[in-house]
Amino acid sequence: MANYHIKTPGKLEVGDVYWKGDNTWTKIYADRKVYTNKTTADTQAATTTTKTLGDKTITYQPDWWKNSTVVTE
Repeated sequence: MANYHIKTPGKLEVGDVYWKGDNTWTKIYADRKVYTNKTTADTQAATTTTKTLGDKTITYQPDWWKNSTVVTE
């Protein structure tokens, strides 16, 4: 059975960072969150944020999710 994790390009650093969970990314590969189900990883990687500014509501996907990749281990 395959395992999966989520990675995205680091913003200020060279190389990738890995989703750790609890709203946290890490450079440490061993600390990444491992998923046993690809659908669950894909759902996490599709995370969006909704903000209300005055009378307008905006939903968008933050860059760290937009640029993320679900990787098979």
